[in-house]
Amino acid sequence: MSVMKNVLVTGGTVFVSRYVAEYYAGKGCHVYVLNRNSRPQPDKVTLIEADRRQLGSQLKGYHFDVILDMTAYGADDVALLLDAVDDFGEYILLSSSAVYPEYGSQPFAESTPLGKNKFWGAYGIGKIDAECALLQRKPDAYILRPPYLYGPMNNVYREAFVFECALNDRKFYLPKGGEMKLQFFYIDDLCRFMDMILERKPDEHIWNVGNRETVSVREWVSLCYEAAGKKPEFVSVGEEIEQRNYFSFYDYEYCLDVSAQETYMPVVKPLKDGLGESFAWYLNHADMVKRKPYIEYIDAGFK
Repeated sequence: MSVMKNVLVTGGTVFVSRYVAEYYAGKGCHVYVLNRNSRPQPDKVTLIEADRRQLGSQLKGYHFDVILDMTAYGADDVALLLDAVDDFGEYILLSSSAVYPEYGSQPFAESTPLGKNKFWGAYGIGKIDAECALLQRKPDAYILRPPYLYGPMNNVYREAFVFECALNDRKFYLPKGGEMKLQFFYIDDLCRFMDMILERKPDEHIWNVGNRETVSVREWVSLCYEAAGKKPEFVSVGEEIEQRNYFSFYDYEYCLDVSAQETYMPVVKPLKDGLGESFAWYLNHADMVKRKPYIEYIDAGFK
C-alpha cells in the first residue's frame, strides 16, 4: 500500500478501529476517522465528526482510496454509508465468526452456510445483514471474519480479566476444567492481512482470518498469567454455574478454517508474544478496560 493513501476508518476510538486508524497513520497514510467525537481521538488522524446513521453531506467532496469499515453492525450501517460517500476505491468490512451457526460443520469454511448462532444472537444476524448489504452494492468488496481478536488497546474484559486476577494473586476459576478450545487473532495481524488485500487485490473476497491453532482455556489463562510473571492456581467450576457470570467467554467452542489466509500470510504472531504485548499495554491503560463483575460474582460465592 503506497504512502499517503486516503483511508476512511469507521470508529477510531476503541480497540479494533482505533488500532487500525493508528496503524495506517503510522504507515504515512492520510487517515480519516468517522465517529461522534465522544471519546479521545487517535493521534495523526483527521476527524469527521458524525453519527454514521445520520451522515447527511458530511462525506461529500472526499475521495477515499479505501474504506475500512470496522463498526458496521447491520445492513443500514452499510447502506447509509454507501449512500453518503461520494468517491472511494476499495472497501473492507470487518465481519465476525458469529455469522456461522453453532450447529454447522467445523472447522467453519468461508463456504459454510450462514445462519443465526444461538450464542451470538442479534449480533451475528446483524453481521450477516451487513455482509449481504455490502455485496449487493459492491460485489468486489472484501469481508473478513475473525475469531476472538486480542492485543493492545483491547478494552473488552477478556485477557484484562485474567491479568487482573494474576496481578492480585488470585486463584483462577476454570469452567469445567478449562478444556474448551478458543481461537484468536492478533490485532496487528489483522492489519497486515488488510495490507495484503490492498496490495495484491486477491480474487477471493470473503476470508476467515485467525491463528490456525486453537488453545484450551487452561492454556490461554496460563499464558496470560505468564505474561504477568505469575503462575495460576486453578479451581474447576461445574456446569451448574452459568459460565458467563464468572468467565470472559460463552460456553461455546468453535474453529475457523483459515487455510486460505495462510496461503497469503503464513506467519502470524505467536499467542504467547501477543499476550505479552497485550499485558504491557494493560499495565498503563487498565482504566480503559470495560470491566464486568466476574470477580465480584466469584467472591460472593457464585451468587
